Amino acid sequence: MRRLGYWVVDQVIEHFEHGGDGPAVLVGDPEDLAAALGGPLPDAPGDPLRAMRTLVGVALKHQQHGDHPRYFARVPGPSSYADVLGEWLGTGHQTIAASWAGGSGPATVEMVVCQWLASLLGLPDTTEGVLLSGGSMANITGLVAVRNVFDAGVVYLSDQTHSSIARGLRSIGQADDELRILATDNSMRLPVDTLRQAIVDDRRSGRHPLMVVATAGTTNTGTVDDLPRIAELCRQEGLWLHIDAAYGGPAALFEPGRHTLSGIEHADSLVLDPHKWLFQPYDVGCLLVRRSGILEQAYAMNPEYLLDVKARPGEVDLRNRSLELTRRSRALKLWMTFRTYGAERLGQAVEHGIALAERAEQLLREDAMWEVLTPAQLGVVTWAAVGAADQQHRAAAAALTNGGYASVTTTSIRGRSVLRLCTLNPRTTEDDIRGTLRRLADYIRHANTGPTLVQPDPPEIRGSS
Repeated sequence: MRRLGYWVVDQVIEHFEHGGDGPAVLVGDPEDLAAALGGPLPDAPGDPLRAMRTLVGVALKHQQHGDHPRYFARVPGPSSYADVLGEWLGTGHQTIAASWAGGSGPATVEMVVCQWLASLLGLPDTTEGVLLSGGSMANITGLVAVRNVFDAGVVYLSDQTHSSIARGLRSIGQADDELRILATDNSMRLPVDTLRQAIVDDRRSGRHPLMVVATAGTTNTGTVDDLPRIAELCRQEGLWLHIDAAYGGPAALFEPGRHTLSGIEHADSLVLDPHKWLFQPYDVGCLLVRRSGILEQAYAMNPEYLLDVKARPGEVDLRNRSLELTRRSRALKLWMTFRTYGAERLGQAVEHGIALAERAEQLLREDAMWEVLTPAQLGVVTWAAVGAADQQHRAAAAALTNGGYASVTTTSIRGRSVLRLCTLNPRTTEDDIRGTLRRLADYIRHANTGPTLVQPDPPEIRGSS
């Protein structure tokens, strides 16, 4: 076991040191992957080292590498080694965090971590939390809890609210006429005056306004809604304020970021994804609720076969804070992160990502070929090639990804196709940004020269441009 375990450690360290030398994304052929990884069910024992070599060389190779220094697509998820150690310890000890009687130590770690995150965001000591698989499950867990405790009603979103929220609400039976999706303003923010009028109109129509979902860091552009004004409106109207800060929340780790997130401390419930900008291995999302007891009111169950492990006063059964009964401990890795690096160093890493996007915006504005559509916000910038067709943007992004050097995505801003860069990785350098923009410019300029554009780039030294 030690020999095999040491081999695994060596592979992980090799990945940390040299993962950036390979492609940011590698997609395999279905038949080739099935041939290498599949076949009939094994009947006899096999060689575990040989099997692990196949996993590393085939399965783990063919994926998006969110920890690659030039993976700029969606919201990258680079992890740090301290987190991996925490994850290994929990897995190796078959850790469970469902009931106090079955896992009081892991439960305590989870509650401590949730309190640290609440403190980071300025939420009060009464705040309770629970860790889930990610933003999608954390958001819907919070929204369901509000509906269960306070009854159904109209939920207000913007057209930039993460799509998983509307999907989740519809999945639990939220009627379309009680799901109000408002168009954002010119700054891509939820317009407060429009929101106020929608609430008035719904009350006049006999509907029950229940909740506003604001966003602190939209996926498309990194935009933060006007949280202070929305919070004040919710207070005046008696509405619940839920803030989706899945990726943007950790910006509160340093001063300019705290200013950008001003008002987040007024959230009644809030979500953030530590596997994004707190550098955790997948998966971990966090739901925080300002008022103690709300989650237990919504989710507690104590059937006869669990009475022997029912929590006593002062104890917490985390299975009663979401729909998950069997729960692995997602908190150990996050606890290791804060204990190992500290909040100040994590804040410096977040600040680096924000500065990189701002530098990317500066480089784009210096080149007449490009037009910035939305400025750098929380590590995200979007832009377009002047005069380029939508298909040219998509083709350039695909060619860059296929070439292996880097990966960016396209998205749509006000119906216009744009290129999008998200720079959250502390290992990313300015040379990585320059090399990526230069290649995209080349692909756009030579878009009509044929398929040679998407030939793979030769292997390059990490950080070269």
